[in-house]
Amino acid sequence: MMNGNALVVSSNVFDKIVFNVSVQWEDPTSNTQQSPKSPIQEPCIFLDDHTLYFGTPCDGCTLNVVDSNDVVVYTTVIPVGATSLVLPSTLSGEYELQIIQGYYCFYGPITL
Repeated sequence: MMNGNALVVSSNVFDKIVFNVSVQWEDPTSNTQQSPKSPIQEPCIFLDDHTLYFGTPCDGCTLNVVDSNDVVVYTTVIPVGATSLVLPSTLSGEYELQIIQGYYCFYGPITL
């Protein structure tokens, strides 16, 4: 639900997506594997039917929907300032949602 410019989310209306975090961090431009000093913020995303609502900004992150055969069936870059994103209605079933932010990949199950 939109209230001015703020996204107001009621947990009893939307399903919150719980992410597992891939903690491997690799910088292909560096010979040393030093991870960033500050913690990375896990995305807060809610699902209502085929619409994702972003409780935290995911500006410029890559969003992948992956099937049970590890095939990316849908991919997009989340636009700057997006508070929601509609997934294709042709997707139906159980998938893995991936949000790729830099060298981090957040992933969790979704059912569409």
